[in-house]
Amino acid sequence: MKVGVLTGGGDRPGLNAVIRAVVRAVHNANGTTIGLLEGWRGAIEGNYIDLSPENTDGIVDRGGTILGSSRTNPYKNSKDVDTLVDTFHRLGLNALIAIGGDDTLVVGSRLFAERTISTIGCPKTIDNDLSSTDQTFGFDTSINIVMEAVDRLRTTAESHRRIVVVETMGRHAGWIACYSGVATAADYILVPEIDVDLDRMCDVLKKRREAGKLYGIVVVSEGAKLSKDEGFVTQDAEVDDFGHVKLGGIGELVARVIEKRTGFETRCVTLGHLQRGGPPSAYDRVLGTRLGIHAARLAIHKDFGKMVALRGTNIVAVPLADAVGTMRKLDMGVLREAEEFFT
Repeated sequence: MKVGVLTGGGDRPGLNAVIRAVVRAVHNANGTTIGLLEGWRGAIEGNYIDLSPENTDGIVDRGGTILGSSRTNPYKNSKDVDTLVDTFHRLGLNALIAIGGDDTLVVGSRLFAERTISTIGCPKTIDNDLSSTDQTFGFDTSINIVMEAVDRLRTTAESHRRIVVVETMGRHAGWIACYSGVATAADYILVPEIDVDLDRMCDVLKKRREAGKLYGIVVVSEGAKLSKDEGFVTQDAEVDDFGHVKLGGIGELVARVIEKRTGFETRCVTLGHLQRGGPPSAYDRVLGTRLGIHAARLAIHKDFGKMVALRGTNIVAVPLADAVGTMRKLDMGVLREAEEFFT
């Protein structure tokens, strides 16, 4: 068996752990693995490197992806889909394991359904917003990075009697903002799932100050909405190959509102790509390894059109078509628990 593996979309801690596990499991079944470079672009153009246990064994602790990545969408141009199919057969592949988020896996699902390409999906995103899996690798590392950053910001906020607004990633799901906000005892958390209540937020911050707390921490997700009419805050009007706008900037707006309405000196820190860089946490190394092993096993047993997923503590296979297209939003029960402190 010859298996191709690619990493598409944004990089995430834990990608190399998945690659390493796929290569080892395929090798143990007397198969070979190649790594297609830069996501679906490599699958179209046929750019690849040979992967072996020897050249992947030491990558489990590395962030990013040794294969490179891109947001290339083959379905933006029908000719690219034809070329991709030809490349798959020309390279003699028996299976293609696509490691990615919703966009990458939608392409994999369509290739399986429409072009009978033997695809298998492996879910990754720091946003934790993929359906059919309880958690994606990369999420744990990202919230730990936010936690460490806020812990550092707390000392300077307290020293200068300031409010600090921390803008996190997450797109249209509030998992990162909520979990990191709870972990850092944030005074208020703003997520995309509910419209921002600026009045309540400012009231909470005033009450904290009156009670003797001389600083404040507000965590806001990049996809939080100021109101139904105003919608999302975007950095520009351009969209990527999958039609997504670039979110960002709401933290600065929230900081200005706080300073104007409360009179408290306020600063904003946008963590940006810092949240998905660097080495993966132990949890993400283990989860990535387990997902990679099970993705390889699906390929070995020719069980295509599936995605590996975490259910409880077990790794299971789910239909790839069922795993994409529906965003997994924040569990509002977690936010309601956090709201015990928003009084």
